[in-house]
Amino acid sequence: MNESGEVPWDDRTMGELQVRGPWVTARYHENEESKDRWTADGWFRTGDVVTLDATGSIKLADRTKDLVKSGGEWISSVHLENALMGHPAVKEAAVVAVPHTRWGERPLATVVLKLGKTATAADLQDWLRPKFPKFWIPDAIVFADAIPRTSAGKFQKSELRERYAGWTWPPTTSSG
Repeated sequence: MNESGEVPWDDRTMGELQVRGPWVTARYHENEESKDRWTADGWFRTGDVVTLDATGSIKLADRTKDLVKSGGEWISSVHLENALMGHPAVKEAAVVAVPHTRWGERPLATVVLKLGKTATAADLQDWLRPKFPKFWIPDAIVFADAIPRTSAGKFQKSELRERYAGWTWPPTTSSG
């Protein structure tokens, strides 16, 4: 589901996966902290953003909290991260939404380069252009020595969102 209702099974349109069944959601049932995870008609909002193909196969695109909503369109941070990490100079990349006065949000990528490798923000944007629509390309790429991680080793995007919450456009720096 998305803001318009059920998404088409076109392998492109993203929506939040919702499930229903007694064995799936027992942990969340009647839990005060999980009230916002339920729809009015009893579906559980998983927080997973997916696409569906014509056969009903599901492809995970992102988590709702990690999507970038730019000009009313959704951008998958995971797809951008995977593509950036496919660049020969990139060791790691994390993408978060940062506020934008015109578009609501825009993607900002934090990139760690491999030892001895070089790349510019323009190089990485050029790398992404053939793979994604123009509006998906991050306006800013920040180079860092490391990306913060959780105790489980996942990117700690909440810390990046906090770090860049006051980001201004156009950016005044490309390091951080």
